[in-house]
Amino acid sequence: MEMGILGLPQSGKSTLFEIMTGVKGGQHGEAVVRGQASVPDVRFDKLVEIYKPAKISPAKVPFVDVHVMGEKPWEAVRQHLSGTDGILHVVDGFSLPDVSLSLDAYRRLEDELILSDLIIIEKKMERTAKLPKKAISPQEAAQSELLPRLKDCLEEGKPLRTLGLASAEEFLLRSFSFWTIKPELVVVNVAEDNLSFADVFAKEAKLKEPVMGICCQIEAELAGLDAAEQKEFLVSLGIAEPAFGRIIRAAFSLLGRISFFTVGEDEVKAWVIPEGTKAPQAAGVIHNDFERGFIKAEVMHYNEFVAHGASLAQVKAAGRLHLEGKDYIVQDGDIINFRFNV
Repeated sequence: MEMGILGLPQSGKSTLFEIMTGVKGGQHGEAVVRGQASVPDVRFDKLVEIYKPAKISPAKVPFVDVHVMGEKPWEAVRQHLSGTDGILHVVDGFSLPDVSLSLDAYRRLEDELILSDLIIIEKKMERTAKLPKKAISPQEAAQSELLPRLKDCLEEGKPLRTLGLASAEEFLLRSFSFWTIKPELVVVNVAEDNLSFADVFAKEAKLKEPVMGICCQIEAELAGLDAAEQKEFLVSLGIAEPAFGRIIRAAFSLLGRISFFTVGEDEVKAWVIPEGTKAPQAAGVIHNDFERGFIKAEVMHYNEFVAHGASLAQVKAAGRLHLEGKDYIVQDGDIINFRFNV
């Protein structure tokens, strides 16, 4: 799971990457910089407060920032971001005097991505057309049936994600590493004195993709403060929480991830899994032996735990501790103890 950050030069994409991950990129001429952002979660914070563990491990989202210059920059970007699962598209909303110019900047990059995908499809269709039928594999034949539909979508100037492809169809197309099939979060970097600019952008753009605003100038100052100073600064601005935290959570959700918790005095940890994961596979995220020898999962939801005085004994007494088997689908916010035997 990785989220790639894209944006035109001077949009603030690398500043946002640094704010979220704490990793400063491009210092030594690196083409690719990776970092992980902790997912803000009041549930996790509460569990840490209750257990006071020796170690804490929040859920994290990996982000990738690419610095490319010179000839054929798009080839370098594709090479380094082709394996990402989603795109965070940063738009300049602070230096451009009008929202129409910011929309043009967004569409300029989006058009590049659409064109890149279209070229891939056209080349693949040309190569396949030259092959004898018996040389075409069943997978290529299935892909060939889909490609004309994708081509029509791109030629209309629409990203592939707007097609609403079935999961089986998306899986069939994974080898192409299409840009516009990936889920996208649009982040408008606004000026300190014009925080509502992102709302205007979203209204004018009418995008199906989620749009969020951030002032990287303010958030960079905020990220450099300790927790107490951050709280004081937010109060002075009349803001409940940093915007970068909301963006991290939105990226986490966009990638289709949820978290479940394991708790104790030694460690409180948020484990990241795809939505819809069954209990044995969730156990396997902790250790392969947990999945291989899975017996049962002792499950209580965070809300139930807190509602019963943050007491396991009270949860049990109320009959809210569930013993779940192999078909149980783990829910976001579950607190789980796995029983296994190998």
